[in-house]
Amino acid sequence: MSDAPPLILASGSPYRAQMLERLGLPFRSESPDVDETPRGGERPADLALRLATDKARTVAALFPDSVVIAGDQVAGLDAEIFGKPGDRDAAIAQLRSMRGRTVCWHSGIAIVAPSREFSDVVVTEARFRELSDGEIERYVDFDRPFDCAGAMRSESRGIALLDALSSDDPSALIGLPLIRISGWLRTLGYRCP
Repeated sequence: MSDAPPLILASGSPYRAQMLERLGLPFRSESPDVDETPRGGERPADLALRLATDKARTVAALFPDSVVIAGDQVAGLDAEIFGKPGDRDAAIAQLRSMRGRTVCWHSGIAIVAPSREFSDVVVTEARFRELSDGEIERYVDFDRPFDCAGAMRSESRGIALLDALSSDDPSALIGLPLIRISGWLRTLGYRCP
């Protein structure tokens, strides 16, 4: 729609920008300044939802006439939170603790519009194979998933680490659940597609 408010992605992530480009809508990116430290006892899904909502609201406060989309992703194993590992050793340690287990990626998403707000968490379950140390190290050295929650890129060689993957939105694991987002944008009057 030509009279739609400007669309802003509240993220500096190139992965999320690439995902949003798939909807064919013009947007710009603004990086929000939000403290991502988990609160005491905060569960992975609650953290992902809080961070996505805080990011969207922070950018929307600066651009009140825009529609702001934000996302955040937290990998969790029971109550343990796996963030972005940051380096090789931390990535290897995360993946060693996941082998042979089912890990949930919680993709928090939020849209803040001038008159409405939407938020939700889309869960993706990944069942890891019993991985050898060599497989983990080869994977980490190839994909270098240091900036990915849970140290795994399913859109690359990370998919070979798994026995199964389950979600109602396959785009969620890459970081932006486009099925849910496109539905919300249609509700706001955007044409998707």
